[in-house]
Amino acid sequence: MKVLVACEFSGTVRDAFLKRGHYAISCDLEPCHSELPGDHYQGNVLDILDHGWDLMIAHPPCTHLAVSGARHFPAKIADGRQQQGIDFFMQMINAPIEKICVENPIGIMSTKYQKPSQIVQPWQFGHKTTKATCLWLKGLPLLKPTNIVDKGEFVVFPSGKRMSKWYADSAKHSPKERERIRNKTFQGIADAMAEQWG
Repeated sequence: MKVLVACEFSGTVRDAFLKRGHYAISCDLEPCHSELPGDHYQGNVLDILDHGWDLMIAHPPCTHLAVSGARHFPAKIADGRQQQGIDFFMQMINAPIEKICVENPIGIMSTKYQKPSQIVQPWQFGHKTTKATCLWLKGLPLLKPTNIVDKGEFVVFPSGKRMSKWYADSAKHSPKERERIRNKTFQGIADAMAEQWG
């Protein structure tokens, strides 16, 4: 199977498919940070969308779409950044590929496009933490949980806001490193994708 993993610099999903014998390539504007060898196209994924892929798993940027940044929406609507995010998301879901998964956190695409096919959590795949991840699927079955564990530790702030400890701990890093930590697909989810969709 020819697999394109769009907007992935970690190589996590790509490597999960490679380990199962598929041809998989990751693509991102950044270089790949995986310690394993594998093909990575550093550039715009739109350049390679029509290269005969059997499956694409896409992680379009959520910066202008996720509800966690809703306080910035008025400015992003005014200057066009949000519309650019919407347009790119739609280019992924409408790509000329038979099997597609587009992943994003909870955000505006549930209303701008349609509700996701499913919402998965790391704790359904062996990781003791929470991070609601929406999956929009075309030509693919729902991803089945593989190892349900507890939801792990939480941090409660003086304001009453509550979040998973891993997410709160990532704030100790530089903005770029924090983004990398928070954007990386959990290994259990990547393995389930490769096992069930490969």
